[in-house]
Amino acid sequence: MTTPAKGFAALTAKSPIAPFSFERRDVGPGDVSIDILYSGICHSDIHTARSEWPGTLYPCLPGHEIVGRVTAVGKNVTKFKAGDLAGVGCMVDSCRKCPSCNEGLENYCENGFTGTYNGDGATNTYGGYSDHIVVDERFVLKVSEKLDIRAVAPLLCAGITMYSPLRHWGVGKGMRVGIIGLGGLGHMGIKLAAAMGAHTTMITRSKGKEKDAAHLGAKDVLLSSDTKAMEEAAGSFDLLVNTIPSGHDVDPYNALLKRDGVHVLVGCVGPLSAAPNIAQLILRRRSMAGSVIGGIPETQEMLDFCAEHGIVSDIEMIKPDQINEAWERVVKSDVKYRFVIDMKAA
Repeated sequence: MTTPAKGFAALTAKSPIAPFSFERRDVGPGDVSIDILYSGICHSDIHTARSEWPGTLYPCLPGHEIVGRVTAVGKNVTKFKAGDLAGVGCMVDSCRKCPSCNEGLENYCENGFTGTYNGDGATNTYGGYSDHIVVDERFVLKVSEKLDIRAVAPLLCAGITMYSPLRHWGVGKGMRVGIIGLGGLGHMGIKLAAAMGAHTTMITRSKGKEKDAAHLGAKDVLLSSDTKAMEEAAGSFDLLVNTIPSGHDVDPYNALLKRDGVHVLVGCVGPLSAAPNIAQLILRRRSMAGSVIGGIPETQEMLDFCAEHGIVSDIEMIKPDQINEAWERVVKSDVKYRFVIDMKAA
């Protein structure tokens, strides 16, 4: 059985986002049905819908930063009830049996997780640019009533993307952390690293971001375009989290690391502009690594951490009929720092 649903989707790589009617499955024994209130816009939505990444399935109905109210639960559901605030992030299923899934790291599922939209490469799924969603309880997250729920939505992607490497590499007091790039990801990285007690530095190539960085919790700003400043900061960072989305030269950033420091890439999914200088790594036992979102337990931990510390994303609210305009502004980096769609304003 299915239930009628309404959303906003791209029918082809060239078509704009437009109203779209479709069917959601009925609530099964282990399912949670959520009335979607807010859906964040991620640049991944644009890359996917415009087929800038391979494997897009159409119709493409994006949205993996979802916050809403539970309206119904299946008979086997134990963690949620009608009326609860709930969230859904980038995944709605995984194989549930590989070593990564068994460790609560469904984001690294060795058989491939099922995306909240664009499915698993074979079966399409429809995301949060819609009126409701039905998701297995295992992939639904509790959202605190303490927070501004409009600004919680981006935590389900941008928040966990930054929280996971900070948590994995043990960020805390006494550590020096650099967040490279000030955008949807970077601004969350600053907030989270500062809340963890680290001396947090905003690393950017653009001047004039000192006020914004300080507002977010950064102790200082390092201009990557300032050769002298970069030389003076060499060997001073324990951890760098790099949100730059395109290929670039990583050597100037690697030089900032202390011995045993780690440079984590979370933004660039394509090739770098040049191969890293390996000697620069081995002579100081420095490391480069990658990280992608987080598993369900870690995402819940992130949401609880944000509730404890009063952390949400800095957002600009829009209505569904403004999605296409917002997408164009995202491409131009013209938002501070994340768009959120009011799905009840359709």
